[in-house]
Amino acid sequence: MLKYSPNVTATMDKIFEQANSTYKQNFPPVTWFGRCIFLSWYCDLGTCKFCFRSTIKHKIRHASTAKRSKASVIADALIGKNLGWRIEFLTGGYRIFSFEEQVEISRLVSLVYGHKIWINLGTIDKEGLRQLSQYVEGVCASIECVDQALHDKICPDKPIEPYSRMLHDAKELGFKTSCTIIIGLGEKRSDFEKLAKFIESHHLDRITFYALKPVAGTPYTKSPEPEEYAWWIAQTRVTFPKLEIMAGLTPKNAEKYAGLMLQAGANALTKFPAVKRFGSAQAAEIERQAKEAGRDFTGSLTRMPEVDWDGEVARLGLGPELEQQVKEKLKEYISGMSG
Repeated sequence: MLKYSPNVTATMDKIFEQANSTYKQNFPPVTWFGRCIFLSWYCDLGTCKFCFRSTIKHKIRHASTAKRSKASVIADALIGKNLGWRIEFLTGGYRIFSFEEQVEISRLVSLVYGHKIWINLGTIDKEGLRQLSQYVEGVCASIECVDQALHDKICPDKPIEPYSRMLHDAKELGFKTSCTIIIGLGEKRSDFEKLAKFIESHHLDRITFYALKPVAGTPYTKSPEPEEYAWWIAQTRVTFPKLEIMAGLTPKNAEKYAGLMLQAGANALTKFPAVKRFGSAQAAEIERQAKEAGRDFTGSLTRMPEVDWDGEVARLGLGPELEQQVKEKLKEYISGMSG
């Protein structure tokens, strides 16, 4: 069992230097954007205290039918594939799509990319995992924090144990596994050992960190300082040299410290509104900082390639009605990205 207590007295420069050196010893000097494809804007739980889905405003505005169409999801995936964005995972609110619908959407997105994908769709039993296995390579659990008392307070209807069981089942069935962790919920640096033990005991292949983004109507009013957020990434990199680490750019103006997360040892960046802010100054700054951090940025957040979009849709064999719907959605999205 791993025995690790972080050196809380070390300077940030020393921690980042060690983390960056560890990264370079284990990975090539590249980075990328990991695209989360959201399937819905509503959650049947809606009780996690940090989440916008828990607010009264959200519950009024969004009914349980607030979910994306297949055409919208396929169009999103086609854009990501052709811009060189990797799929971080499919995700969305709880109990909005039936399991059969989740399997079908996973199939379609896997078809677009030409390989298996990752999902973050709540807890899934062993039989469900078997059904998804032909389209899905990795399963992510939204743990958020590993301190049991803090987790139970913040996510009262989303206990850790069912996720833990799913991760063990998934690993047994040959899936890659991951979890999400949010920094800024009230965790302490001394909690890092709990996180390290969770990563080790579940044999995780990846972890995705997010910095808390305060939402009006929730108890939270402040994001963690960039250095505090990066501290968790750096400690994780030093402790787990070969673990894939994704860093979410969630707080306001997060593009200003994208490079810091890479220097702290993150493999790549996620949680940026890449379609909405495509070609923006913020997107250009992310690419610039990646270069400054010594990484080659694969794909692009700023340059639209020449693509035969109709041909991309046609090769999927979707059938006339769905194919036309996807073409219309693509035109809508690309028009917005070009504006």
